[in-house]
Amino acid sequence: MDGDPHIHVQAKVMQDDAAVRSMLASSFGLAGDLPSHVATGCGLQAPRAMTSSEPNRVTCLPCREHAQAEHLRLAEQVERLSRMPGSIIGPAQAELAAERHRDLARRFSGAED
Repeated sequence: MDGDPHIHVQAKVMQDDAAVRSMLASSFGLAGDLPSHVATGCGLQAPRAMTSSEPNRVTCLPCREHAQAEHLRLAEQVERLSRMPGSIIGPAQAELAAERHRDLARRFSGAED
């Protein structure tokens, strides 16, 4: 993995350990250590510093394809869950969230409109 010049995405696209760490630090004054390496969408272990969730920064093509597929899956999932009885997510909220994920999927595909 040493010398890999590519920027990757984490395998679990919606898992942002840094955001959770920040929330815990601001709420409780606790801050756990983040792992130095993470699993990526292309199946490698990469330094956390060599990952991004921003489509325009990711240079690993398999990671871009992974992120695109994950965001499309998440868009469908949020729409499906919003239609379930007792859902706390309304149709308007689900539509906004799904469109955000579809936009990210388009950006990861390189098909900027």
